[in-house]
Amino acid sequence: MTAALRTAVLLAGGLGSRLGPLTAVIPKPLVPIGRESIAEILLTQLASHGIDRVLVSTGYLAHLIEAVLGDGSRFGLDLQYCREERPLGTVGPLWLLADRLPDVFLLLNGDVLTDLDFSALAQAHANSGRTLTVATYPRHVKVDLGVLERGPDGVVTGFREKPEYDFLVSMGVYAMHKRVLDHIPQGEAFGFDQLMHTMLAKGDPIGTFDWGHGRWLDIGRPDDFARAQELFGAERGAFLRG
Repeated sequence: MTAALRTAVLLAGGLGSRLGPLTAVIPKPLVPIGRESIAEILLTQLASHGIDRVLVSTGYLAHLIEAVLGDGSRFGLDLQYCREERPLGTVGPLWLLADRLPDVFLLLNGDVLTDLDFSALAQAHANSGRTLTVATYPRHVKVDLGVLERGPDGVVTGFREKPEYDFLVSMGVYAMHKRVLDHIPQGEAFGFDQLMHTMLAKGDPIGTFDWGHGRWLDIGRPDDFARAQELFGAERGAFLRG
């Protein structure tokens, strides 16, 4: 880990409605993957990459998250919390932590299972000098339906049977410079999508860090959650090296 980047922000305030009814009683970051919760896996990984302080933004069932994760000493981390009084989206909570943010930091969703090299992401971001670097992953999507194309008059102009598409998607892990706050309205709910559109409109270049050769699952999706149980059980060592 670059010496300038030793702080991460963990977003743990979401409702996790896509994983209901499980998340009716357990906040999504505490959903178990094997013997550990996803939050515990992420904190262990961050500590192994030289992060020593994690700022945790909580909301839904915050008391459970704080009780389970504690002060972070068992991970070798200093965990500090802030509570969202109302949902603030993906990047809106950064204003609650503004006085504790260093110039550069990592931001990650609390529902990501990955073997991402956080150190390499941090170094790539430091080398770029950009405001934002997004960790990305390729997704292959097959549409199991016949897809029609049509003109403005409603006449069919093309047809594709079960087309397949390749996309580059955000992994929910980012390296940021504190000046990102210049693009985020204070005290308002503000999502990552809004941040991207705002930065593009203002011409602030956004970097990417590709992780197509590694592993990544967003456990907020039920199918990925089931896959995560299998993958982590079979390849635990790939996620928690050492």
